[in-house]
Amino acid sequence: MEYHLRIRDLREDFDKTQQEIAEVLGTSQTMYARYERRANEMPLRHLITLARYYNVSLDYLTGISSVKQPFPSR
Repeated sequence: MEYHLRIRDLREDFDKTQQEIAEVLGTSQTMYARYERRANEMPLRHLITLARYYNVSLDYLTGISSVKQPFPSR
């Protein structure tokens, strides 16, 4: 699974709209929709923000792992 599918699935699991997640990332809903459609690559800073937001590891978010581990605390 690639990250564009995982970010959509997590957003839907959390009952969030694209607009709500775009606000978390400080971007527009249009740009976030492009990330989910894989029209644009999501910057690493956004992936990190979403991993923290959903409390999952970057490995899970990017599809490297299928295990939802919490985002490591600092």
